[in-house]
Amino acid sequence: MNPQTNEGLSGLLEWSGPVIHDRLRIVYQTRIRDPLTVARLCRLHASVWRALLSGNMDSFESRRAELVLQLVHVGLTLDHVADADSETMTELLEIIIARFRRSPRTSQGYHLALLQLASFLRPAHAA
Repeated sequence: MNPQTNEGLSGLLEWSGPVIHDRLRIVYQTRIRDPLTVARLCRLHASVWRALLSGNMDSFESRRAELVLQLVHVGLTLDHVADADSETMTELLEIIIARFRRSPRTSQGYHLALLQLASFLRPAHAA
């Protein structure tokens, strides 16, 4: 893996947790009324992201499968997972563009990391 990608992933792991959780909460709140269910799904989905950012692919796959099962119980689908992940990726990208525009090397590392993450967050991986 590219060293810049590793730096980007490391940086994301360091600061993106609250952003990811907030974005997921907003997405799930638009679809689910029960706040306890929203909180549970946000924690689980955020743990999927943490596992992916840390490179723990076994944990990523198992948590992703658990997320899909939990979503089925509340009437959501893989499309909803994809929407939540897409919204989260967009938020992270906007932050990176705004915050690191004057640091091309750092920005490039983050962009490469987001590209790598996107390849694992495709709905086909969750199926």
